[in-house]
Amino acid sequence: MDSLSQLTLGAAVTVAVMGKRVPLWQSALVGAVAGTLPDLDVFVDHGDAIRNMTLHRTESHALLLLTLIAPLLGWLVAGMTRSRPYWRSWCLAIWLALITHPLLDLTTVYGTQLGLPLTDFPFAIGSMSIVDPLYTLPLLLALGVALWRRDARGLRWNRAGLLVSTLYLGWSMLVQAFATHQIEQALVRQAVQPQQVLVTPTAFNTLVWRTVVMTPERYGEAYWSLLSPSRPLVIRWFDRHAALFEGFRGEWHAERVAWFSHGFYALRQQGTDTLIADLRMGEAPDYTFTFNLGTPQQPAAAPERQPSVRPSLSQAWHKLRERL
Repeated sequence: MDSLSQLTLGAAVTVAVMGKRVPLWQSALVGAVAGTLPDLDVFVDHGDAIRNMTLHRTESHALLLLTLIAPLLGWLVAGMTRSRPYWRSWCLAIWLALITHPLLDLTTVYGTQLGLPLTDFPFAIGSMSIVDPLYTLPLLLALGVALWRRDARGLRWNRAGLLVSTLYLGWSMLVQAFATHQIEQALVRQAVQPQQVLVTPTAFNTLVWRTVVMTPERYGEAYWSLLSPSRPLVIRWFDRHAALFEGFRGEWHAERVAWFSHGFYALRQQGTDTLIADLRMGEAPDYTFTFNLGTPQQPAAAPERQPSVRPSLSQAWHKLRERL
């Protein structure tokens, strides 16, 4: 999820645990920092764009490792804030602020390796957009009221914000399951036999869902709306140029994208170079993560990420209205 959501969630969780044991601004500040800490791994350069993408949300998002460092951080914070009697509460609050970060990231489609060091599998539910104001605003509003009031009623507001935002996450998963069922039924009616189907929300909402349909030779992209569930599913098909992958079979960067994307990838030629795109994020023809692999004879030692075109807010709003 976006940094504002993670910061706000960390602050809200810590305020809820610490209550009036310490000043609310203090617990909110500590929670905001703890909720932001896991994403500081974006400042680590691993040498090339593909490594940077696939090594984000790794050790810093591992539930076991975060659990191990939480007591140390709790002890340090209790000393810095001169609240040693509450160090156990600080440990719990900071632990929750830390682990709710990867758990929230888990709801997006990117992939979070929260099982390290036991497994490096990039887990992803894909029921939430990276940015969704309907998740963040209740948290932010309720936390603001709590910091403004600084009393028991303010704390109830904060807990209500956590409840509403958590229920919204549950809503997203229920709608995703319903959308997936409807889309699979539509594929059966169209006699499409896919290898894989991905269903994720479009930006800023949980009403319009994007689906990627994979077959051995091509992939399809379609949109489904909760407000018009019976509308025929219109699939745009594209050649995934699977044969191009054979020239890069065994090459680390190409194999890494194929693994990280869970098989939702496509290739294409650009001059003499081969580009590989993770189809889960963005939409045709501009995907958020597209990389230049070079040529089979001379693979790129450090593949570069290709620039993607982001629609303006007015264009995004127009597309959303159409798809609704």
